[in-house]
Amino acid sequence: MQTAAALTMVRDDAFFLKAWLNHYGTLLGRENCYVVNHGRGAAVAELAQGCNIIGIPGDPHKNFDIKRWRLLNGIVQGLRNYYRHVIVGDVDELVVLDPAAGTDLASWLDTVPEKRVLTPLGLEVIHRIDIEPEPIDGPILGPRRHVRPAPHYSKPCVISVPTKIARGGHFTQYDKLHAPEHLYLFHLKFCDFDAYCEVMNRRNATTAETGGTVKDVAIGRHWFAEARGEDRAVFESFAKLQLQGDFNMGPLRKKMHRSFRPRGDTGYYNFDRPDYDTQYLLPERFSGLI
Repeated sequence: MQTAAALTMVRDDAFFLKAWLNHYGTLLGRENCYVVNHGRGAAVAELAQGCNIIGIPGDPHKNFDIKRWRLLNGIVQGLRNYYRHVIVGDVDELVVLDPAAGTDLASWLDTVPEKRVLTPLGLEVIHRIDIEPEPIDGPILGPRRHVRPAPHYSKPCVISVPTKIARGGHFTQYDKLHAPEHLYLFHLKFCDFDAYCEVMNRRNATTAETGGTVKDVAIGRHWFAEARGEDRAVFESFAKLQLQGDFNMGPLRKKMHRSFRPRGDTGYYNFDRPDYDTQYLLPERFSGLI
């Protein structure tokens, strides 16, 4: 049985898809990467050559997120019959193993027991436009070294047990929390100002095509123009986050464990997801990793 597969669904997001393909295609081999091509975009098909591409219709739909995660749940459970672990998430989310672990993600997963769900600690890569002028024309980490804690993106996304994943990938019905010390999920939405503006323009257009509003469309609120805010002000605000003296994520993982509990009577499990006003400088060992 193969060690791991990676699965995502994408529509047009070439910037993030390139990063996703470079990361997982290099670590796992493109033959173990599964890309759902929403809308059967030619650019996605070209970029993802060598991967397993699943083309689906791209008609606008108010229940987009519900349909998307229903599909991803089914694919994950099917792939589990052929892989020990299945990594699933949005195209701008990458599971990363800290080089301090002394090995790479694929080799490390080969040592991890099956029949569990792994929850990487979520970190959001932020573009400090005041001190990071370099464009992204290769690796992201290096030109971008600042991250902020993002509990919302501490997602249970490495699956090796039968379980249901909630819409958005934020919760599962697995009743234990496995948050390994060196495992992270890097959310890339804010890693580059120009890329952010381009992606948000497309996502705003997609939600507009549904003809619905934030209240009656099952798509993340952040896809809507009215929830967007002023782009440059969003990025300028990152400078106000308190820079921490060392890269110590242990206390954040302890908070996850202390607050882990059932999510009401839904059958899902969760932990507290507070907003933090802090940021960290990634150690040099992360540079070039994605």
